[in-house]
Amino acid sequence: MGYRTELLKDYHRVFGPAGLALAARSRAMSDPGVATLTPAGARHPVAVRLGTSDISTYREVFLQQAYALELRTPPRVVIDAGANVGLTSVYFALRYPDARILAIEPEASNQTLLMANAAPYPNVTAVRGALWNANLPIAVVDPGLGKWGFRTRAANGHGGAHVDGMTIDTLMRTHGVDFIDVLKVDIEGAEREVFADPSAWIDRVGVIIVELHDRFRTGCSRAFYRATAGFDVEWYPRDRSVAVARNGLLLNTPPGSAAVRGF
Repeated sequence: MGYRTELLKDYHRVFGPAGLALAARSRAMSDPGVATLTPAGARHPVAVRLGTSDISTYREVFLQQAYALELRTPPRVVIDAGANVGLTSVYFALRYPDARILAIEPEASNQTLLMANAAPYPNVTAVRGALWNANLPIAVVDPGLGKWGFRTRAANGHGGAHVDGMTIDTLMRTHGVDFIDVLKVDIEGAEREVFADPSAWIDRVGVIIVELHDRFRTGCSRAFYRATAGFDVEWYPRDRSVAVARNGLLLNTPPGSAAVRGF
């Protein structure tokens, strides 16, 4: 009952009065389709899939401003790892129009919608692939949680869809990046591998926002906190997310965040 009530609230918050009808449609149909929304300040709409977490993600990103960082200087490079359909990438493109944004997504149908949503923004580059701790083929695994819940693992001969796995330093080298100002990571448990040995790149990152998935893969939080021991500021921007920054890079944490140290 509580979940259904929150779902209805999300549809109403995002779509207004029409949201209740769209929520009913999303429950009644196995594939309720796609709707479009135009974020505040944007000239182009984004597409979201009804009946999926795209709706709550839109609320978090555009209405609640979960990534409204107040940086001392505008970022030059933003990485959106686990970009899904590109809502966060579009948010960053609108907020930081002069930044390069690399949007990384391993799953094919998500990538297709990501490319469509990002098409009006020349500063967004969609990258089909997955962050990992080595440069090797990665299997895209569907645990049955829907389009937003795909996970990755080393291919090791497993069937199904494969994409290129890459380390962050390889991503930087491939795209000519010397420093990542903002690194957003939401990769369904693969953060354990990505942060296991960050020595080749961690000193070239300013701010990291990560959703930790210890409920999927034990050791995610341990790897992340060990990797970011040199960061001076820590705060919680939204549920299950942690953000860290190097001292002096932020003016303030986003509204509603709970600061842990540094502020």
